[in-house]
Amino acid sequence: MSATLTPSNSPRVRRRGSTRRPRALSHLPPFSQESHDAALSAIRNYLKGRTSYDTFPVSFRLIVLDSKLEVKKALQCLLLNGVVSAPLWNSEKSQFAGMFTVSDIIHLIQYYYQCSSYDAAAADVETFRLESLRDIEKHLGVAPPPLLREHPSATLYEAAKLLIQTHARRVPLLDLDSETGHEVLVSILTQYRLLKFISINCGREIQQLHLPLRKLGIGTYVTAQPLPPGAERPEGYNPYHPISTATLDTTVFDVVHMFSERGISAVPIIDEDGIVVNLYETVDVITLVRLGVYQSLDLTISEALNQRSPDFPGVVICTASDSLGTLMQLIKKRRVHRLVVVEGEEEERRGGKKGRLLGIITLSDVLRYLIGDVSIGEMPAESTTPIPDPPAPAPASAPLPEALPADASSQPEAAAAPEEAVPAEAAPPDAAPPEERAQPPEPEQPPEESAASGQT
Repeated sequence: MSATLTPSNSPRVRRRGSTRRPRALSHLPPFSQESHDAALSAIRNYLKGRTSYDTFPVSFRLIVLDSKLEVKKALQCLLLNGVVSAPLWNSEKSQFAGMFTVSDIIHLIQYYYQCSSYDAAAADVETFRLESLRDIEKHLGVAPPPLLREHPSATLYEAAKLLIQTHARRVPLLDLDSETGHEVLVSILTQYRLLKFISINCGREIQQLHLPLRKLGIGTYVTAQPLPPGAERPEGYNPYHPISTATLDTTVFDVVHMFSERGISAVPIIDEDGIVVNLYETVDVITLVRLGVYQSLDLTISEALNQRSPDFPGVVICTASDSLGTLMQLIKKRRVHRLVVVEGEEEERRGGKKGRLLGIITLSDVLRYLIGDVSIGEMPAESTTPIPDPPAPAPASAPLPEALPADASSQPEAAAAPEEAVPAEAAPPDAAPPEERAQPPEPEQPPEESAASGQT
């Protein structure tokens, strides 16, 4: 006789009690001030054990300009190669003669705009030579840039100290030819290449740099006191002091004057509420030069931004509460030269306005913090001593601002693509970077062309 199974008489199966397996402990220690400091110390020790040779891509091209070359031809060379700076070479003395950078172009524009007519300027640019740029600086009262140099076998820590002490964005690496005794320009080490090298090879330490950027004192922040409601604004009052700002109606020449007078390379563009809408950089002047309007700078920033290249990567923003580790992860993934700090949710809860300008962070600020307390403004001994004999060869309009990722640890590991030529402050962004490893990454695709064979 068959029995029908019902809920009342169906056999009960005793389930075995579940047991939760303990979660594996993280291999990373918990975040703390001690772990942050230990990570900084480990990064500095790592740089003391590596040389500038270690940062070289497997393949790169170095474009060097003869100091007797006309400025107009030099500009064409920069534009054709997609870079905004290049080393200068004195062919008569067979020695390094400095750098041709976007700052020289800014000084040249300011000089012609103040001291010459349009016709005279147009005629002079045809014959003006790179070796005469220092005369322009004297006329404008601008201190000439120091003739920096470092040996490729010097440690990265020493090279970083040289960059910090001299406020330079790049340092040429020179060796001596063992047969002729003449100088040999090997490469250019930039702040960006150095920080990218750190972010690729010190991944474990980068994850421990969890403290907020503002708490660490990285960057320049607004310190001006807001005026009381209804109070009259004093003449020359800058509500975002000490940061220079402009609006879309500001003329390009006014911004160029800020570049030259204050020695800065970018000015945030804000609206009437202080919300960051764009960023005008010294490299944008290159676009005007290419279009032949560098003597007519009465156009507004809004008009100038319409001339900007469509491949402009956009403005990178962050908040003061973002961590240093998050910033370093971003440097690993794409070419970044500065970040605009804006008010976020934390400031909004305290009566602020989301997106309003709060500060600006440059690669110099980041490098200075990572390297530590270094005397500023002193010329290090390394830059004045003779270059030693060469070592053994080393093994072979405007787009919307882009926010910094909220959590670096949650972002996928991205490789950093090597630059083909000496990294200059080039306008076009890098292609996807190579896999993380201890040695300089191998290119996954042909490297980019830079500006020196014969960078910012």
